Amino acid sequence: MAKITDNYEVVYIIDAALSEEAVAATVEKFKTLAEQHCSAVEVEEWGKRRLAYAINYKTEGYYVLMSFTSGPEFPRELDRVLGITDGILRSMIVCKGE
Repeated sequence: MAKITDNYEVVYIIDAALSEEAVAATVEKFKTLAEQHCSAVEVEEWGKRRLAYAINYKTEGYYVLMSFTSGPEFPRELDRVLGITDGILRSMIVCKGE
């Protein structure tokens, strides 16, 4: 049976109040996690931007877009890890299909 894989994108917003080192470490953490479980991992750092609305009284966040190819089990795990990581304000994972 062939392994089913899809292309996914995740955008996550890191608390802009964190130090540059903490932001870089967080980006690296998720990149490494994706590289261990996925193929074709690409990370695009959009940088610090103003939020459309305040999240937990914060008005700025550091945006990161990551795209990867994986089976359906990794995005669920990634969503769980993003949800429990300090400093992540919001995240959204989308399946782009083929």
